[in-house]
Amino acid sequence: MRALNKAMNWNYYKRIFQAYLTRKGSQLSFWHEIPAVNDVAFANGSDQFYMTFYDKTNYEGPFDDAGVPMLDYRGIIGCQYNPIAIAQYGLGCFNRFRSEGDTSWLMRARSTADWLVNNLDRNESKQWVWMHHFDWEYYKKLGAPWYSGLAQGQGIALLVRMARACNEQKYANVADRAFEAMIVSVDGGGTLFIDDKGNWWIEEYITDPVTHILNGMIWALWGVYDYAAFSNNKHASDLWQRCLLTLKNKLGLFDCGFWSLYDLAPLPKKNLTSSFYHQLHIVQMEIMFRLSGLSFFKEYLTQWTDYQAKWLCRKKAYVKKGVFKLTYY
Repeated sequence: MRALNKAMNWNYYKRIFQAYLTRKGSQLSFWHEIPAVNDVAFANGSDQFYMTFYDKTNYEGPFDDAGVPMLDYRGIIGCQYNPIAIAQYGLGCFNRFRSEGDTSWLMRARSTADWLVNNLDRNESKQWVWMHHFDWEYYKKLGAPWYSGLAQGQGIALLVRMARACNEQKYANVADRAFEAMIVSVDGGGTLFIDDKGNWWIEEYITDPVTHILNGMIWALWGVYDYAAFSNNKHASDLWQRCLLTLKNKLGLFDCGFWSLYDLAPLPKKNLTSSFYHQLHIVQMEIMFRLSGLSFFKEYLTQWTDYQAKWLCRKKAYVKKGVFKLTYY
């Protein structure tokens, strides 16, 4: 029945075909950079972000009058602010400021950080979150306005850097507020889900049932790690450690034997990653190993890199991903 409903959703297909067939100017031109570890971020005293995000800093727009990036989703969604994209653009600009010493990059990062300051709102449960003001097709439709654990983590990662670099308390204050939602359950309007085995998950998309998107949880976790170091908040340190244990226990579920999975949505077909997200997972495994020192991240880094190198694995993943996307989301 779900497949039939999706097949009838002409607006969904019209939008994704426009985006994939004419990538220039669509939202994909922002997201589909080449994922890369920022080695400089791990040097002593560095405050750069862990991925370079340099391709994102070359985004051609559209931008609003303040220089804040917007994404064109085509179709009935059109041009929208996306808090995740705004935070990532700002993090890339911050990295370039630190690497090149050009204050114009800091000004661009400030514009995005100020947008985050001005647009943190309370949801229906009174939690402070960054809202997406457009509907989104996923495992279940996300009706506007919706919020995301990924947005919370990436926004915090930018704000704590700007608080230090600019010595402005407003960035720290908003980071404090945004973190609160990350330790509140999804039932209470937050982004944390604790499963029946006691595993702690940060949910990128808030759905019932939850789907555990891997890249979103890991990106969000980097914001938790940064906030714990910035604030000495014991709840942030606890969240980081509990999520590390979850990944130790559950990371194997995201390995299908020849490729990595995007999420754990309860569907008849497994949702394999695209080639972009598989590469992102590889980069994330390396960064998680560097941040945590835990060997199991290194093991999955090696295994998923090996899958990527094999033509048959790539071909099989490409076909299965295409079938899944046309059938579900």
